[in-house]
Amino acid sequence: MTGEILFVFCLLGVTIILFVSDLLRLDVVAIFVILALILSGILTPGEALAGFGDPLVVLIGALFVVGDGLFRTGVAYSIGQRLIAFSGTAESRLQIMLMVVVAGLSAFMSSTGAVAILIPVALNLAAKAGISPSRLMMPMAFASLIGGMLTLIGTPPNLAVSTQLAKEGMAPFHFFDFTPIGFLVLITGIVFMATVGRRLLPSGEEVDSTLHDRLSLLDLANTYEITDRLHRLYVRPDSVLGGKTVAAAMLRTRYGVTVLGIERREAIGKTVEPVRTLTKFRSEDVLYAVGDTMDVERMASVEGLDHFPLNAEEAKTAARELGIVEVLLSPRSELIGQTLIQSRFRDRYDLTVLGVLRMGNPILVDMARIPLAFGDSLLVGGGWKTIDGLQKMQKDFLVLNIPREMSEVAPNRARAAYALIITFAMLLLLTFDLVPSVAVVLLAAVAMVLSGCTSMKDAYLAMNWESLVLIAGMLPVASALEKSGGVEYIVNGLVAGLGGFGPYALMAGLFVITSVFSQFISNTATTILVAPIAFTAALKTGISPYPFLMTVAIAASTAFSTPVASPVNTLILGPGGYRFKDFAKVGIPLQILAMAVTLVSVPLLYRLY
Repeated sequence: MTGEILFVFCLLGVTIILFVSDLLRLDVVAIFVILALILSGILTPGEALAGFGDPLVVLIGALFVVGDGLFRTGVAYSIGQRLIAFSGTAESRLQIMLMVVVAGLSAFMSSTGAVAILIPVALNLAAKAGISPSRLMMPMAFASLIGGMLTLIGTPPNLAVSTQLAKEGMAPFHFFDFTPIGFLVLITGIVFMATVGRRLLPSGEEVDSTLHDRLSLLDLANTYEITDRLHRLYVRPDSVLGGKTVAAAMLRTRYGVTVLGIERREAIGKTVEPVRTLTKFRSEDVLYAVGDTMDVERMASVEGLDHFPLNAEEAKTAARELGIVEVLLSPRSELIGQTLIQSRFRDRYDLTVLGVLRMGNPILVDMARIPLAFGDSLLVGGGWKTIDGLQKMQKDFLVLNIPREMSEVAPNRARAAYALIITFAMLLLLTFDLVPSVAVVLLAAVAMVLSGCTSMKDAYLAMNWESLVLIAGMLPVASALEKSGGVEYIVNGLVAGLGGFGPYALMAGLFVITSVFSQFISNTATTILVAPIAFTAALKTGISPYPFLMTVAIAASTAFSTPVASPVNTLILGPGGYRFKDFAKVGIPLQILAMAVTLVSVPLLYRLY
């Protein structure tokens, strides 16, 4: 063993200890690794810093942008709603559902891309179910890695071992040759995560739970007693409201009915928007209004409207664009002493007052004509963007309660179709490998910004910089191991030591060395290094190379035990709130189970001699 090999091994050992101990942030440790490799002379400064320009780092950063676009357009929310409708909010069911979905995607596309798409979905599911994201993120990431085992194109190591066979003049693996073993590992992984693995996952008790403590839209509506005063009205073609503005119609003054929003059919489908003073009513509009039922019926009769009950599904649709918030009048508010009519509240704030609470009691009669007093709380409604801006208006009132549904608002919902098209095109290109992966994902990220699905400001905020610095800092370790000869030293020693103990011992050794190195360097690079040695070892011992190379391919995809083992682990590190040791606690037992399944099933499918 040379001095360089010994230094790199010692550096790797110290790095692992620091990762596990949590004495320093993971990204800080990664920076120290870069400095150590430069100062030791193992790598040049250019080689040690090359990780920051590595395509993998750029690819992961671009995927954060794609995921943000899916979140801000409401695509992630919609997918999450469908998954919840199918599986409910039980933690174990959500885990299993996510694992099955992401494994299926990863069998035909990049596991990194599959996870990036589903991260905002998993975050939404966790919020809906009232659980920590840490309970869903890791099972999803591990399932994506296992999903890569299912087909020839599922992950690069599968292609690498198949190419090794072709180079040696033997028939390569076929598309579904990996499926039986990958399926067994997937079933094992799902069962493990649903039982033992769940107990090993971090509880996420440190995660901020304020979102779940907020009142809901229904809670606020009940407080102001407007739940039974919500109505839906259709503007008939013969209605006298057609062409009139909200101000000119004077519906609140004449009938005591407040119109909050309008649903319209546009070229892109139904849209819901808040009403403003100069908003014009159109034929076939659907109005969302608040008022006494008798007043609403009288207005409908006079104005030529059809009155319909507001069901739960329609209310949910409206809540995507229309919200309510509770505010308290401040001592210096200019609204004190004025009625809502006198204050021209809608003109002034682009919002509509739906209810007034005085001394804890709702005012239900002549609300618009009663002067406001200090201490009154108002329930105001309108567009979510306007509601979000209320927190800056502290002169007239203080925001008391913003409903938790605001966290589900997609500010760029109108761009959802663009987000879906961009994502589908990205998946298509990644699946068929028509363009380099980093170029595909970068193109998708740029398209998300140019199409308005997200903004550059939001894109930068979406980046998990700790994860990017971590992986950029650890990539040079792979270069140091290869440059110093460390990988070849260990692999050759293992093969030489176990070759005399029979094929099962050699298969186990190949699995262990491939799996261990895949925790710290690229599983593709590991496979490329180990595959020729596995092939040569098989020939020297008179064993068929097929079981050995299949074992290497499966082992390369068991990158479960460190956050730098795979891009998918790095992607979930921040959103899941994980530490280094969390991956080891859950990943090592799963690696052992995967090895057991492989050692039992591979010889049954591929003859050793």
